[in-house]
Amino acid sequence: MGIDLGPLGQQTVPSAALIGLGAITAVSVLFTTLRVILSTFVLPGQSLSKYGPKGSWAVVTGSSDGIGREYALQLAKKGFNLILVSRTASKLESLASEIKQASPNVSTKILAMDFSQNRDSDYASMASLLQGKQVSILINNVGQSHSIPVMFAETPLNEMSNIININCLGTLRATQTVLPSMLPNKKGLVLTMGSFGGLTPTPLLATYSGSKAFLQQWSNALASELAPHRIEVFFVHSYLVTSSMSKIRRSNWQVPTERSFVKTTLSKIGRRGGSVGYTHSGTPYWSHALVAAVITGILGPMNSALLSFNRKMHVDIRNRALKKAERDAQKSKKST
Repeated sequence: MGIDLGPLGQQTVPSAALIGLGAITAVSVLFTTLRVILSTFVLPGQSLSKYGPKGSWAVVTGSSDGIGREYALQLAKKGFNLILVSRTASKLESLASEIKQASPNVSTKILAMDFSQNRDSDYASMASLLQGKQVSILINNVGQSHSIPVMFAETPLNEMSNIININCLGTLRATQTVLPSMLPNKKGLVLTMGSFGGLTPTPLLATYSGSKAFLQQWSNALASELAPHRIEVFFVHSYLVTSSMSKIRRSNWQVPTERSFVKTTLSKIGRRGGSVGYTHSGTPYWSHALVAAVITGILGPMNSALLSFNRKMHVDIRNRALKKAERDAQKSKKST
């Protein structure tokens, strides 16, 4: 004979299910919050010595200025020899000289190449420089954004082509060129610079945003391919940093200097920070991590309100840039 639970019993079953679901959600939120805090503020990242000994080689693309230059300087201090790759030979020579003075035991090689041109001869030259060297670290830093925010329909063809050639093809071809010097070692690190512009769709920077989103997917796929070879892939979600690309000169709590940003990044390899749900990725700098946690863990990267906010912000940036260009043009006319 069955037991009649009656109306009260029938109501208890869905209520218990809702309570259980709420408890699971609360535990999940608590766990995620704790993980973000520990990853960002407490737990250290992987030691760089895991990827190769002092005296092995690191390759840094886009190394003549800004963040790339800082990666080179800090890796040299840690005893890695360096292959410096960027567009301007004179800047690379100056950086190599600076490294030699600060770290006399560190060897450097330079390669001046324009990634926007996608020349086979440049990658052949890179492969030649790598011949016979034990490469432990690749820093894919080379990148380009739009000169100012612009509607996609109005984006100049050369700017669009340069962004894709530099950010996407350049990163892929550099990695494909370096990996044969890394795979035999059964260890190594491929670190690629991403952006919040790729983490969430960014109107008026559509081509740049798309290029960084592409690199996210590529990095995750590459990480799985290289895992059996014990080569780690780390994709860095970066927000604003003082640099020529961001056009921000003064640092604050939300916008670190290149030196602070790179120091933190190299100390947090393998830690996700605020990049909730993004494997093989991280937001190393603490204020970036908090913003990323809100985007990835609360709002969602594809949130329509966030998309509208991004669009308004970049429309304002574009209008200010156009007004500044107009003022500069008027001053130039007066001076002549």
